[in-house]
Amino acid sequence: MPLFYLSDDELMFPPLSLAEPDGLLAAGGDLSMERLLLAYRSGIFPWYNRKPILWWAPDPRFVLFPSELKVSHSMKQLLKQSRFRITYNQAFADVIANCRNIEREGQDGTWITRDMIDAYTRLHKAGYALSVECWENDQLVGGLYGVKIGRCFFGESMFSKTSNASKAAFITFVKEHGGELEIIDCQVHTHHLASLGARFISRVSFVDLVQRHTV
Repeated sequence: MPLFYLSDDELMFPPLSLAEPDGLLAAGGDLSMERLLLAYRSGIFPWYNRKPILWWAPDPRFVLFPSELKVSHSMKQLLKQSRFRITYNQAFADVIANCRNIEREGQDGTWITRDMIDAYTRLHKAGYALSVECWENDQLVGGLYGVKIGRCFFGESMFSKTSNASKAAFITFVKEHGGELEIIDCQVHTHHLASLGARFISRVSFVDLVQRHTV
């Protein structure tokens, strides 16, 4: 099936049923705030490392329901030690820069392009994108960022410079703000997030939840 190509002039996406088996839905368009917000509210996210922009809507979708968060005994003990200090929106630029630059096993390059950084910085300034920071001895050692619309949080990326830093940031975020959320979109499967309770649901179920809770 030919890939649907988006025009810069028209703010729309094709039906999700037209996505490829791997979830690729469309290419092109732009990273304007309006298009990004429409994408997230439609169950779509951008993921690419060179233009054109690629838009994805996987089926099934990997998500975490805050009430299903799993915290291991060792992580509970670590969090009790107060080794890490967790903050919110104190270093958004540093978090996204670290997510871009951190080396990841099996990954050549990054999808966090300069255009993506600029786009999510605009979302942050508008109150949609947020960061969670993990500090150790006043040094930023981990964190994550994503987009919050209504009662949905769409996770974008996380990083750790020391063991368990991103886990500490994520767990603290869910524990402190999970009551405000219906669902956390993890986008694609990782063993890291599966260990914390994330699981697959159908794209239909995911989109239904998102459309009801991003108004």
